[in-house]
Amino acid sequence: MTVKELIETIVKALVDHPDEVIVSEVQNDRSVTYQLTVHKDDMGKVIGKQGRVAKSIRTVINAAAVNNNQKVNLDIM
Repeated sequence: MTVKELIETIVKALVDHPDEVIVSEVQNDRSVTYQLTVHKDDMGKVIGKQGRVAKSIRTVINAAAVNNNQKVNLDIM
């Protein structure tokens, strides 16, 4: 499972509009940035109280990326 698929799987389980979850990938020199776009009503569910859910998602994808020797960033649009 790729990091992109992992993000999609986690986020689709959290939101009310899973068909509107879009993850795009932007390659940089030393890292990969994933841009997550969700329905405006689901934004709070993805971010969570005080950003805890977003932080947890970032922790999981960083752990998965270590296996691939990658540095990843997650931007929630």
